[in-house]
Amino acid sequence: MQPSAKIFSGNGSQYLAEKIAQKFGVPLGKATVQRFSDGEIQPVFHESVRGDYVFLVQSTFAPAENIMELLLMIDAAKRASAYKVIAVIPYYGYARQDRKDKPRVAIGSKLVANMLVAAGADRVITMDLHAPQIQGYFDIPVDHLDSSAIFIPYIENLKLENLTFAAPDVGSANRIREIASYFEVEMVICDKHRKRANEIASMVVIGDVTDRDVVLIDDICDTGGTLAKSAALLKEKGARSVRALCTHPVLSGKAYENIENSVLEELVVCDTIPLKQSSSKIKVISVAELFAIAIRNAYENRSITGLFIHSQMRNK
Repeated sequence: MQPSAKIFSGNGSQYLAEKIAQKFGVPLGKATVQRFSDGEIQPVFHESVRGDYVFLVQSTFAPAENIMELLLMIDAAKRASAYKVIAVIPYYGYARQDRKDKPRVAIGSKLVANMLVAAGADRVITMDLHAPQIQGYFDIPVDHLDSSAIFIPYIENLKLENLTFAAPDVGSANRIREIASYFEVEMVICDKHRKRANEIASMVVIGDVTDRDVVLIDDICDTGGTLAKSAALLKEKGARSVRALCTHPVLSGKAYENIENSVLEELVVCDTIPLKQSSSKIKVISVAELFAIAIRNAYENRSITGLFIHSQMRNK
């Protein structure tokens, strides 16, 4: 007899977990996160998970206790005799700390991976890791979803006449090249140099954008400074319009102000992280259906290859 599939959520991603559970076709599981008077947290499942596939939805954005909630929920599910515990992490925090780029710093993405495995996770389902090689930090299977599956239909519906894609930095070039190949259009690169984190010293555009409708694509929008500066530079170089699509709306500091005051037509983001405030330029599209399909396929031991851009390119 096939074990049941149950979906639960921590406090941080309740809004998204409800949509995923609805798309999957089950009610969101009953669980709460209790607090002691000193702020210590204790997740509690209010229904049996013995012998079940337990999918725990929680993005690890700030504050850091979102990670702690997820770790404790994994531990609680394992101790309650769940058959398999799958951590569904739409936004995997600390992914920007994927290497030692200066002396005496931590590799935060590896540390978080170690903690998830130590807590007892059997699998991780996530989306658009800042560095794809982070999958190798885990000693358990990782299903790494690609937001292109939902961005591509959105771009197609825009019906832009002179479409060109822009990579906000050299590191994003391979990913943007795949999307540009799908649409059979050109791409350019906004090459930036940073003095320090969140501060751009200089930027140049590699490629021609004259009279083009440019779409910037990135995995994270943090302060919005890179997007605002890239958009301004692309317009200076002759772009007819500039819009941006970013998976994870971290949107810290003066991000909302930076986006509102930029020349961007719009910023399209996913709901992997909840928005702190509304903005006339920011549009949200949901990843709920994509994660529901990935959860279904993991539960039924089926491939998720069809969710990726290279499969869509073969079927064009």
